[in-house]
Amino acid sequence: MANKVEEFNAYRTKMNEKILGSDNRFMKRFFNLDTNAYKEGALDVKTKELLGLVASMVLRCDDCIAYHLGTCHELGVTKEEVFEVFSIANLVGGSICIPHTRRALEYWEALDEVNEGKS
Repeated sequence: MANKVEEFNAYRTKMNEKILGSDNRFMKRFFNLDTNAYKEGALDVKTKELLGLVASMVLRCDDCIAYHLGTCHELGVTKEEVFEVFSIANLVGGSICIPHTRRALEYWEALDEVNEGKS
């Protein structure tokens, strides 16, 4: 399952480089806006990532969910905290979020496997 994380990160990096390499001003500004929105501010980075994860689950974007889970994992978010996010997302988004919760948990477990491999 750890391969799932490597594949996602490699694909995301490759495609982001192509998109940003197109030298399209709007896309560069949009990516910059996204980057800056998640920086430390009145809310800490961890809180912003958890908010991004909830929004991504409610909007049903598996790529966004994987990205936010990866960042949350790097920030030391616990499995218990992730399950609280799952609870909020399913409450707000309804049962249509359940398949995304399944895939999110599978991805979280893959992140744990990658982390165990580094120890």
